[in-house]
Amino acid sequence: MRTIEYKGIEIKLDDDGYLLNSDDWNEGVACALAETENVEELTKDRMDIIKFMREYYKVHNAFPILRAVCKNVRQSKDCFSEKFIDPLKAWKIAGLPKPDVHVIADIRGEGGVV
Repeated sequence: MRTIEYKGIEIKLDDDGYLLNSDDWNEGVACALAETENVEELTKDRMDIIKFMREYYKVHNAFPILRAVCKNVRQSKDCFSEKFIDPLKAWKIAGLPKPDVHVIADIRGEGGVV
């Protein structure tokens, strides 16, 4: 476990940089997590993506289909590649738990091969 500090707030992360307690998430925490992921600015478009991912996870307990995210936040079909190079960065900034290796492989287009 590691802790980072952002504007006087202590944020507890697992060893891979995922937020330990998803309920601790807010936009300030998102900014801190973005900094650790070298994402310069959380624009409104990026924050819309992150908030949608959080809501989707609360309902489905799963990583959303990337094109569905873009459609639901009313952005171009390639919003992830335009806003975040790696969808896992957005997932991490959203303060969601680390996905298992199979989900990570699917997201990266490796077809579940680990």
